[in-house]
Amino acid sequence: MPLIIHRTYIEAPTHVCFDLARNVDVHTQTTSKTNEKAVAGVTEGWMEEGDEVTWEATHFGIRQRLTARITEMDRPHRFVDVMVKGASHSFTHTHEFFEKVGGTVMVDTFAYQSPLGPLGIMADRLFLEKYMKGFIELRANELKKMAENEKDPELNSEP
Repeated sequence: MPLIIHRTYIEAPTHVCFDLARNVDVHTQTTSKTNEKAVAGVTEGWMEEGDEVTWEATHFGIRQRLTARITEMDRPHRFVDVMVKGASHSFTHTHEFFEKVGGTVMVDTFAYQSPLGPLGIMADRLFLEKYMKGFIELRANELKKMAENEKDPELNSEP
């Protein structure tokens, strides 16, 4: 089971980074390369523990749907989303936020299992793990830009 860990230092308060990371509208903005949009469940605003969202996106030229549920939330330090339906066998994405002098360290830990047994393992080794690392890194960098340029006071507080 591949495990991807990505760390990003962000010059912004922890609560700002946390709230941006769990905001459906922000997710859509930070994943524009795959044309992600929320099509069911929570489709705008902040996600809370127990909420589900169904994303529609294009990966590898194929339009796909994936439903994830927020299974844990400890604002503004940590939340976990888990796939409940989608193309993968399973995934768990843990988002952690650590306050540091002058900012926040955001840590994405993404554990997933591809479908199709040995074929899925081969796909991981050949291209999927690299693709997922790039996807997580791109989204983290977009969140970093947004947090460091945050001007909307509404995103700085709990809805």
